Amino acid sequence: MVDDDRLRAAQDLERELSKLFGRARSLSLTLAARVHPDLDSASYALLLHLGDTGPVRAAEVVERTGLDKSTVSRQIARLVDLELAERVADPSDGRARLVRLTASGAERLAKVRADRRRRLRERVAQWPTADLREFARLLARLNSDL
Repeated sequence: MVDDDRLRAAQDLERELSKLFGRARSLSLTLAARVHPDLDSASYALLLHLGDTGPVRAAEVVERTGLDKSTVSRQIARLVDLELAERVADPSDGRARLVRLTASGAERLAKVRADRRRRLRERVAQWPTADLREFARLLARLNSDL
């Protein structure tokens, strides 16, 4: 038997996560457009991934993200078309190709990320540091559990 208070707490969490995810999707669309007007949010997510990992094989992107190979291939093609990413020879295996950000892609992404971080810091400026740490800890726990 589930405790009523625990059930309400879980429902509150689900509702707040739904709001957060909706805002995150909206923000991703906005930030993607700031990187490039023709960039969609899915390709923006891949751009972020490339910004975090550096040059990587497409197969590694598939493995790390759990996305379908054809989806990753389309997103890479989109980033290449927009001149935000490029395919280069893998120095460890000349037959393989790596995907990496172009100088322009890296610069645009860095600018958007810096602005996003500044805005987040402004939004939580009044939060006590202990609250920020606890919230980050709980989000990390949730991400791990998911």
